[in-house]
Amino acid sequence: MDAVLQALSDPSRRTVLEILRDHPATAGELADALPIARPGVSRHLRVLREAGLVDVRQDAQRRIYTLRPEPLAEVDTWLEGYRALWQHRLDALHTEISRGKKAQR
Repeated sequence: MDAVLQALSDPSRRTVLEILRDHPATAGELADALPIARPGVSRHLRVLREAGLVDVRQDAQRRIYTLRPEPLAEVDTWLEGYRALWQHRLDALHTEISRGKKAQR
């Protein structure tokens, strides 16, 4: 999971994942969407591949990348405990706001 979190830490890599969330894309399409040179895009794609976040297949001269959601599901499972913590705090805030509104009446 550390490799996944490290890969997610970069805004360009998150942009790539957002694109791939909607549809597979070629390396060229991904490069066109980023404000960096193609060698930099290639390095980002390698990091994403090594973290298991994307798959790549060769189609003639093109490489087509697709999102692999399984590593993100692992991160989501890890975050669940923190989500529950925040939900409890938000519920408490909602209760306090409701009490304040009642006291103003």
